[in-house]
Parts: sequence; C-alpha cells; structure tokens
Amino acid sequence: MIDAVVQAAVGLGVIISLIFSELLGASAGGIVVPGYIALHLDKPMQILGTLIISLLTWGIIRVVGRFTLLFGKRRMVLSILIGFILGWASRLLVFHELTIHQLQMQSIGYIIPGLIANWFERQGFWKTLSTMSIAAVLVKLMLIVIFGGEV
Repeated sequence: MIDAVVQAAVGLGVIISLIFSELLGASAGGIVVPGYIALHLDKPMQILGTLIISLLTWGIIRVVGRFTLLFGKRRMVLSILIGFILGWASRLLVFHELTIHQLQMQSIGYIIPGLIANWFERQGFWKTLSTMSIAAVLVKLMLIVIFGGEV
C-alpha cells in the first residue's frame, strides 16, 4: 500500500508540475518535488528542514556564482550536490527526543533540497515556494480522494 501511495504521489506531482509549467509558466521546484512534499505535509518540521537546507544551498550557489561561471547544467549539478551534502548532514544532526515528541528537522530525501534551490535561483523564492505549496496540496488532496483517506 505504501509503495502505491508513493508511486501515485510522484506521478500526480509530475502531472501537476507539468500543468503548472505549461499553463502558468511557473515550476513547482522540480518535477518530482510536489509529490514528495505532499507525502510529508503531516510532518511540518521536515518541510521546514527541507526549506532551510534549500535556502542554505541557494545561498552557497549565489556565493559560488560570484566567482565562477555557474549556469545551466553546472548550476543544477552543484545545487543537487550541495543539497545532497547538507541534507545528509541534517540527518546526522537530527535532534531526537528534545521534548516528549521527536523534533526531526531533517530534509525530505537527498536531492529535493537541491532541486528546490535550483528553482529558487531560476525563478525566485516566492514564485517557487507558492507554486510548490499549491501543487503539493493539490497532490495530497488527490491522494486522499484516490485512496479514500488512507494516506
């Protein structure tokens, strides 16, 4: 059941991303990002952790871009690599059992922060964040309908 939900989330995320891209001219932070964000909407600390890592990655990319020619594939690969490293580090630095509940402010996946950071650089923070948020909520709603609330 879990595999079917993940597959449906990613597939629906790709479809919604393509529709947003074609109709609105706005990307949802990468074609697979809305599906993965939708799967974690019940974990706000992970979403916050992902956004923080994406912002750190974006900042590093902006600094590196001042000293090198950084565009296209180079920027994309560097964004994913830095996002991967920071996401991996976030998993090592997770604060467990800080209170009665666990506070897990780690990234979602390893490449998601890098994809988001790349789109922050390409189309801006607010446009990416708003498009990604709307797409993720739409995917989540579709998952709830498809799986009868068993998500």
